[in-house]
Formats: sequence, structure tokens, C-alpha cells
Amino acid sequence: MTRPGSSERANVPPDIRERGAPVRGEPQTSARRLFVQLQVFTGCRDAAPLGAALAAGGAEGAVYLDLHDPRGVGIVLLHEDPAWFVTEGRRLLDSDPFAGLSRRTDYAMFGRTYATGHEADLEDWLLAKPRRSVLNPSWPWAVWYPLRRKSEFALVSPEEQSRILAEHARMGMAYGRAGYAADIRLACHGLDARDNEFVLGLVGPELAPLSLLVQDMRKSQQTAKYISTMGPFFVGRAVWQSPAPPARP
Repeated sequence: MTRPGSSERANVPPDIRERGAPVRGEPQTSARRLFVQLQVFTGCRDAAPLGAALAAGGAEGAVYLDLHDPRGVGIVLLHEDPAWFVTEGRRLLDSDPFAGLSRRTDYAMFGRTYATGHEADLEDWLLAKPRRSVLNPSWPWAVWYPLRRKSEFALVSPEEQSRILAEHARMGMAYGRAGYAADIRLACHGLDARDNEFVLGLVGPELAPLSLLVQDMRKSQQTAKYISTMGPFFVGRAVWQSPAPPARP
């Protein structure tokens, strides 16, 4: 038996816009998002030509030296149009000097920026802040990793979810206020080959605080109780970054 009004609701298309905190009583919404991709290669003796090639191709992103592989490099690319990654981005990474490298498929990550509904400046959160973090020349160190929550988290009440996530977020904000770290939070539902749900990037001026932040977050209820898998962890230091957008006034 169909409940009254259900057929009408079924014909209403889902609202796929991101939502931020209301401003002067008006909701903030946006259909724009930033897509971020990490590709990792090995067999690189000189990373300088990689950055030069990305700059010449007009790419936005960073080149990292892999901490764990003396010939490893990580390439982070940023774009609002996901089609760019399979057109211009694909051509860039399939041409010299990248064509002579071996790709580490186990480290490939891809995600999109998203909002939680609490963002005071939605457009900045979705588009500019991640760029400022990844492309900040004063924050060369980076740790990138995917994660998946346990399915039980979806059954927790919205109020309890908010409390759990707020506890986790406070740890990151404390490191951010101290200038130790900034995070880039990406959703990758249906975009990850291993069914991960999120990609996290932690960037900062030094490596030790990034490690300590991961350590502290292990103590939060979200990580200790509701995270199913984390990693692999890519750790690198930037040797090339495209120009960062100006800071917000």
C-alpha cells in the first residue's frame, strides 16, 4: 500500500547541492566542488622535470618526494571538473617525463570536497581553502590516506554522530590554531577501487606534528570505535607547488 504523497516525493529529484551554515537566515548552497587526485610513481631520479611539465600544462597541484621510496614521487592534482582528470590530466601523466615512471596503483586516491552543514563560508570551504592548504609553500610536508567507517556508524542517531564527529574535529582544529597542521577532507563514496569512503590530507610545516595528530585522533571515539580501515599512508615533502590562491580577507 502506497502512503499518501509518496509518489509525489518519488518524482522529486534529490538535492545534490552542498549546504553550509545559514547566513542572515538564508541557506548557503553550492553545486561546485573541488576534485583532488593523488597518483604515486616510482623510478624517478629527478623530480624537477615533473613540476616543470605540470606547470607548462597549466595543472594545479603539487609534486612530493616519497619519504619511503628514494625514487618515489607523489603527484596531487586539483580541478573542479572531474572530466579534466581523464582528458588533460590523463595526457599529462601519460607523457614525458611521467611516461618513463612506474605507477603505484595501490596508492591512487581520488575524492571530492564536501560540506557538513556548519561551514560559515561554503564557497571558500569547498574551493579555496583546500587549494590554500595543498599549495601553501610554507606547508611542504603532507600525509595522505583513505579510510572507511564501519557500517554501524550509519545506524547511530544524527545527534550522536554530530557529537562523535565534533570530538574528532576539535583535535584537528587545535593543531590548526597552533599552526601545526591543516586538513583536506574529501569524500570518495563510489570513487575508490577499494570502497573507501573518505580521503584525508594532512599538511604542515613539519612532519612530526602530522604524525602526532594521527596518533591523537586514534584516541577519538570515531577512530577507536567506528573506523574499519585506514591507509595506505603516503608521506611526502613538496618540491613543486602551483601558485596558491590569495588568503581570504
